[in-house]
This record gives sequence, C-alpha cells and structure tokens, in this order.
Amino acid sequence: MSGGPDIKSLLRRGVAEVMVADELERLLAEGRPLRLKMGFDPSAPDIHLGHVVGLRKLRQFQELGHVVVLIVGDWTARIGDPSGQSATRPVLTAEEVRANAETYLAQFFRVVDPDRTEVRWQSEWFSDFGLSDLVALTGRFTVAQFLAREDFSARFGQGRPIAITELLYPLLQAYDSLAVDADVEFGGTDQKFNLLVGRDLLQMMGRPPQQCLLVPILPGTDGTRKMSKSLGNYIGVDERPAEMYGKTMSIPDHLVSTYLELLTDAPDGEVGRTAAEIQAGETNPMEHKKRLALSLTGAFHGPDAAAAAQSHFERTVQGREVPEDIGDLPLPPRTERAGIRVSALLAAAGLAASGAAAKRLIDQGAVTLNGETLERNATADALGAGILKVGKRRYVRLIEPTGEETS
Repeated sequence: MSGGPDIKSLLRRGVAEVMVADELERLLAEGRPLRLKMGFDPSAPDIHLGHVVGLRKLRQFQELGHVVVLIVGDWTARIGDPSGQSATRPVLTAEEVRANAETYLAQFFRVVDPDRTEVRWQSEWFSDFGLSDLVALTGRFTVAQFLAREDFSARFGQGRPIAITELLYPLLQAYDSLAVDADVEFGGTDQKFNLLVGRDLLQMMGRPPQQCLLVPILPGTDGTRKMSKSLGNYIGVDERPAEMYGKTMSIPDHLVSTYLELLTDAPDGEVGRTAAEIQAGETNPMEHKKRLALSLTGAFHGPDAAAAAQSHFERTVQGREVPEDIGDLPLPPRTERAGIRVSALLAAAGLAASGAAAKRLIDQGAVTLNGETLERNATADALGAGILKVGKRRYVRLIEPTGEETS
C-alpha cells in the first residue's frame, strides 16, 4: 500500500456517517485493495463542487492504494423521476445519457485518479436482465421496508402517488453493488437508504456486506439549499477561473469554514480558527473568502489562472471597473423592442439561467444599464447602447443595430 492520509483522519474529516465504522476500519487494516463503489446518473453533464466533496474522499482512499469502481447509471438515468417531483431527475434517452456521461467523466478525472479507477456501465449487466431476474430481486424485499424511507413515507402519509418504478431504483442501485463486488459504497447523506439496500442485498446473496460511507451535502452559494445546477446556486468545476473565483466570493460568511473543510486540504487548525474568527467578528470575512477562492480556483485551473481571477475580482467587483474583455450583444431593431421583456432578453442571451431567474435578478436591483437600475417590467425599448451589468460579475456591451445609433 502507498502512503496517504491516516485511517482515523480519513474516516472523520469530510465524512457524515460510516456504516459500520469498526468493520470498515478492520477492512482498511487488512491492507488489501478495497473496491470503492460510487454511482452517478448522468442526468446532467456537469460536475459542481457539491460532487467534489465525495470525489475528494475517493481520491484520498486511492492514495492508500484502493480502487474506485465508478458506475455509470445508464439504466437508472432512464427511469428519471416518475413522480414528476424532481426537476433534477428527468427521463433521458440513451443518446443523452451517453453525451452527458462523456462530459461527466472528463470532469470526474480532474479530481479522481484515472489509473486507479474502473469505469463500469449498468448496461453491462442490465441489458440481459430478464423478467425472472427482476421478480427474484423484488422478492427479497418488502413494501414495508421501502415505506420506511423518509421521502416515501412522507408521500404515502400525504396520499401522494409513488410510482412502482421509483421502488425499483434502490433495488437496481443495490444490484450494481452485487455486479461489481463492492467493498464500500460512497454517497451523500440523501442516499443512505439506497446504500443500505445494497448492504442488505449482498448479505442475502452470501457476500460480505458492503460498508457505507456517507459524505455531507454541500450547501450552495445561497447558503441554505443543497448545491444544484437546477437551483442556480452551484459552482461548476469547469467554469472559467474568474467565474469560479467570483462565485466562491459570493457564499455567505458562515460557509467559509465548511468549504475549507470539505473542499481543501487546509489543516484542521486553520479551519477551526477561521470559523472562530468569523463567528466572533475578529477578522474581515472577505480576506478568508479570498484565500478560499484562490485555493479552489487554483486547484482546478492552476495558480497563475487563480491569481489572474483574483486580480479580475479586485478590479471589477471591489474596484467597480468594467472589464475590458466583455462581449457584445446586438439589440433588436427599435420597432421590435416594445414587446420584449428585459428578463426574456437576458435569458435568451445566456445572462440568466431562465426568464424567472432574470426576473429575480431584476427584482433584487442586480441589473443595471450604464449604472442605472432597471425595473422588473421594463421592456427592451427602454434599452440602448451601453454597458449592461447582470449580478456582480456579468457584463455585456449592448450594441444598436446599424443605422440606429442615434435616436
């Protein structure tokens, strides 16, 4: 085995729960390479820092000589969310799954060592999975067991529908563990039930039970909800350095120490001091955030790009300078502008994730033209040539159509 973090630290920092801790410690002490399972449904192509919490833990295990088995959920991704309750779990075609997975894998290996990773696709075992196999699998569990899961229990108690396919999802994920001989499965705390089903299934099949390691759910930049691209509170690992740095600077003060603990190698003492100083008001949180933003941006883009991103932030946000390298956005002809909402224009230009997101930015006073705040109900005929600023970091130069430069 190679060197790396010690076992006690490995199972403490960045870990929410281990089931069962003493069993896992004994396995790690044996010295043999363990098979570390982690699955993902390629419902979206991009990885954000919320995913990185678990990926960093996998990398730390790899540094001790263990092997990551990454399951691409090309079958469970096609289940989606039959209840219609989750915007983050749409039903996907096989082509969409493949395209998303390729992007995901490229970003995944920016954290995890590819030389110590085995990539497996569910279709390897589920393409020949027949009705008799499915009946045998479902026969090992009861409806009562699945209704013990918190979200199923809540919906059942409220009389809200639960699709049969939703009950299949944990079973298919559990079967993945059987197919790849998993020793340990990794997941967020919201995956606890599914991981335990896998543990039970292995035991039913006469195999050693898999250990379950749960990592914390990272709060998004809004400071309250879990980080999610669909919620717009995410920091993507593939974002431009200036965007990654700027988004990190936007997190609430109380999250700085959490991000330091879960996303960096800062010593425990530094994490503790940062939390204490911010809580006591003994230091300017801005300086702690800058160190965090520089560290995160440097981890994904290198120190030079991180330093340039910091300089950009200090000029444009702290110094309120307009960047030199902003893009141009041609305005529609004046005769066509009256019926176009500014919010719709922002969404169409990619300056906001959606029309609703654009409206929220306008309501917050975060959209200005040449320094003047725009109103929510403003239409595009209120716009003209100038610098449009959206939020704290996005700028675009509005251009009048040829021949309409003057009014």
